[in-house]
Amino acid sequence: MENCIFCKIIKGELPAQRVYEDDNYLAFLSIGPVNNGHTVVIPKKHTATFAELDPQAAADLIKMVQKLAKEIVAKLQADAFNLGLNNGEIAGQVIPHVHWHIMPRYQNDGLVHWQVNDKAKEQMDETLAKLLDK
Repeated sequence: MENCIFCKIIKGELPAQRVYEDDNYLAFLSIGPVNNGHTVVIPKKHTATFAELDPQAAADLIKMVQKLAKEIVAKLQADAFNLGLNNGEIAGQVIPHVHWHIMPRYQNDGLVHWQVNDKAKEQMDETLAKLLDK
C-alpha cells in the first residue's frame, strides 16, 4: 500500500532496526517500546488487519511470531513475553498493516496487565448466550 508506514519500511524507504527478515516477514524493534527488546513482526504482503488474513497466512504469521518470541527471550535473557495484536482502529491499531508485538518481560519490570471490566463481568451470562447463539 502506497502510504503504509510498514510497507515503506519493508521497501527501505523508512529506517528500522531490523531484527529478522526473509522473503515473507520482517521483524524490527518498536520505536515505542514498552520494554527492552519490544519487537514488531509484520508480513511483507500488505493486509490491513489480522482478521483479513486468509487462514493459512494467519497460521504462518503466528508460527513466525512464536519462533521469534522464543529467540528474543533467549537472546535477551528475558523471563517471559507478552504478545499484542490490535485488530482495527477501535482496538488500538494505529498502523493499518497487520502486526504482532513481542514484548519481552523481565522480573520486576513494572509493566502491568489490563484491568478487569466489572460491567463485562456482570454481563457474562448474556455474553455467553450471544456467543452460543441462544
